[in-house]
Amino acid sequence: MRRVVLLIVVSGAIYAQGPPQGRGPQGPPPTPKAAAPVDFTGYWVSVVTEDWRWRMLTPIKGDFASIPFNAEGRKLGDAWNPAADEASGSQCKAYGAPAIMRVPGRLHITWADDNTLRIDADAGTQTRLLHFNGKPSGEPSWQGYTAANWERPLRGSGAPQSGLGATREGAQGRSLEAVTTLLRPGYLRKNGAPYSANTVLKEYFDLSKERNGDTWFAVTTIVEDPQFLSEPFVTSTNWKKEPDGSKWNPSGCSAR
Repeated sequence: MRRVVLLIVVSGAIYAQGPPQGRGPQGPPPTPKAAAPVDFTGYWVSVVTEDWRWRMLTPIKGDFASIPFNAEGRKLGDAWNPAADEASGSQCKAYGAPAIMRVPGRLHITWADDNTLRIDADAGTQTRLLHFNGKPSGEPSWQGYTAANWERPLRGSGAPQSGLGATREGAQGRSLEAVTTLLRPGYLRKNGAPYSANTVLKEYFDLSKERNGDTWFAVTTIVEDPQFLSEPFVTSTNWKKEPDGSKWNPSGCSAR
């Protein structure tokens, strides 16, 4: 009987002390801006090290090499008419979200608010909004609706580790993941290579700081279009951080 009473007394004393120190009521979770594992804000310039003939120049009509078009996609691409795009006010077809990160130029990345990362492109004077909280809504547009989240690393942060799965030198092993829908039909390349309104765009942004002090990010772009593509179209594009916006030079869309 004494053992039972002792147990009740001890249990009551622990309960009276309340929760362990340091584990009181938790506040709201940090905002996506406050929780950002890396900082993408600032001015960036594209570094074109591949696909020069498709990115620095308007490809010739019908040059769709490396794009996995099906018959329907190729047929529509072969009918490209830049004059008709100009007449209909559709000069920005090659500046939509599935293509804008491949267009040479500069980006200015800022936080529009605590839950929205803003990407301004000087090429075509386009603006993308990456929403960390919310669901796709609104009318289809060139930039569509982008849902974003911070993708946590498998190995955690810190110095690169040796062996399978080690992070690249300078990388923090964390990525910004974005999925874009509600897109207006546009072009993957300026020569009329089409994507449809059914397109889903997936992107992974990875930041790295190199030993010489340079900061880069690479964006892996995956375009999935069941209407015009026989398989996903995957590219990777490099951006280097600039010290300021002195070279920022917005320009309008061009159909040619």
